[in-house]
Amino acid sequence: MASSSGTWSGSMTSSTPQNSGSSVEVLQAQMDERKRKRMDSNRESARRSRMKRQKHLDDLVTLVGELRKENQQIITDLDTIYQNYLRVAAENSILQAQADELTHWLQSLNEIIWFLLTNSSATPTYSLSDVTSILTSSEY
Repeated sequence: MASSSGTWSGSMTSSTPQNSGSSVEVLQAQMDERKRKRMDSNRESARRSRMKRQKHLDDLVTLVGELRKENQQIITDLDTIYQNYLRVAAENSILQAQADELTHWLQSLNEIIWFLLTNSSATPTYSLSDVTSILTSSEY
């Protein structure tokens, strides 16, 4: 270590005399050089850290943009699906009403057939072809 008198003392071997002023200057220059290199290294490390942070931020901004675009596409798809659902529900309602109407009509026809076949004593006996022609000519 450097002493207050400007000479070097430390764990040197006994064969080495105490350093002169120029040795202290050389040592100081070496320490300054190490300090400068350390500062340069720290600056470079800080620069890399800032660049890494900036890249991460840029990546996040890009990801936000992609997610917003994907979200908008999902909303558009959902709206299309909902419109299709409404269309199919309306069509289903119409088909259900038609099925109910046809079921009622079939019940009426079955009642007519049953009436014609069970009341054969009151009226002449009808064949199946007679019943079919009666039903097709009626306005059911």
